[in-house]
Amino acid sequence: MANQPKATEVEQHGIDTIPAKDRTSRPIDLFRITFGGANTFATIILGTFPILLGLSFWQAVAATIVGVVVGALILMPMSLFGPVTGTNNAVSSGAHFGVKGRLVGSFLSLLTAIAFYSISVWVSGDALLGAIARFFGVDTSGALFRGIIYALIGALVIIVVIYGYQFMLLVNKTVVIANTILMLAGIFAFASLFNAGYNPGPEAYALGSFWPTFILSALIVMGNPISFGAFLGDWARYIPANTSRSSLMGSVFLAQIMTLIPFLFGVATTTLVKDPAAYIVGLVDISPAWYALPLIVIAFLGGLSTGVTSLYGTGLDFSSVFPKLNRVQSSIFIGSIAFIFILVGRLATDLLASINAFIGLIIIFTTPWMIIMMIGFFVRRGWYSSEDVQVFNKGKTGGIYWFSAGFNWRGLVAWIPSAILGLMFCYYPPLLVGPWSALVGGGIDVSLPVSIISAAILYILFLTIWPEPKSAYGPKGSRDRKSTRLNSSHVSESRMPSSA
Repeated sequence: MANQPKATEVEQHGIDTIPAKDRTSRPIDLFRITFGGANTFATIILGTFPILLGLSFWQAVAATIVGVVVGALILMPMSLFGPVTGTNNAVSSGAHFGVKGRLVGSFLSLLTAIAFYSISVWVSGDALLGAIARFFGVDTSGALFRGIIYALIGALVIIVVIYGYQFMLLVNKTVVIANTILMLAGIFAFASLFNAGYNPGPEAYALGSFWPTFILSALIVMGNPISFGAFLGDWARYIPANTSRSSLMGSVFLAQIMTLIPFLFGVATTTLVKDPAAYIVGLVDISPAWYALPLIVIAFLGGLSTGVTSLYGTGLDFSSVFPKLNRVQSSIFIGSIAFIFILVGRLATDLLASINAFIGLIIIFTTPWMIIMMIGFFVRRGWYSSEDVQVFNKGKTGGIYWFSAGFNWRGLVAWIPSAILGLMFCYYPPLLVGPWSALVGGGIDVSLPVSIISAAILYILFLTIWPEPKSAYGPKGSRDRKSTRLNSSHVSESRMPSSA
């Protein structure tokens, strides 16, 4: 039986394949770390958007549920790669984009991680500052004081990340329980103020009418679960390869459904503050005295959890792109860059507008990449060579995922136009508005369905017309037997792995 590593031991693994003896995690651990990473103030802030966009309370609840459920369904299959390949999803994507082409996934996850690390520390820092001012009567308006608070949260995140997966798992176990209890306590804190009949009226719709506003609200909410797509492999790789696929996907789906707690906390409390655009300050102002301290705890633990899950993945991916840097060095470097971004962003931009734009941009580029990965998994019957996905990371060439000079043009050419089309149609005002968004009546954002549909069609088309080498499909071949037969002549392009 494998020995469970201690949480206080610094993790030694980077993007290398996790040995079977070290795979001591279970789907319940994936649930804890996924939910813990989302059960935070950053998610609460995303929950404020349906109200900010002018929906009534019950309309906002409906949009939130739709966004979470649909996003969870899209996210679930991304939990399957880590246990099979023993590495993170960016490296695993080399099976479909080529071992060099998988750098697309690395940089996507890098950008996502920096954004969410920055947002989590940024938002949690503001909440903490507001609570300190209210509870202790301290003037927190000074740039120096604010910088110290941001630095404190950011440094703690980096410390936890340095210790690695087991320590991160311990932190998230605590966060899941503590933050859930504290948010549920908000029911009692704000019960006397809450009005389920909150309805600002049709004139409040940000996009002029109900359906465009409702759809945009659901898409923003959907962005939270989808943003985890690039990172699930970071944690799932510690789960044994023979683990039930349904239990893996079920744990992820349940974790996302549980995020309705912070989401609906944000929806409900936004209806109470005087100025929803200044949500954090407003929430602190209306909090009863007994709830002020728990609010500090929510902000602190929330920032720690989301920041940790984001930066951990960043360290892994950055070390894979620049092998001379190990996971710890990469985490410190990226954490430092993200901290500078936090300070600049907080002083120079609008918080809510920036979050809106970041979510939109990340989702537009990440979702088609995820769709291609899912289709590839299905066509490959879930078979991968854990050895061959690591070729580029080891400074070697060849293997069954080498394709053309390390790039699989089928996945890349399907992803690039799909991402561009999504960007052209996006509508995340005021900072991110695509030039073709006006073509859709009523200001409805269609960037996500456009990118999903185009990626699926293009990738399936390329696989059908120009089948991949038979060796990429393993002993059982592809699900499309015709494609497998047609492609039998290409076996010489790559070598078969010695074992699955």
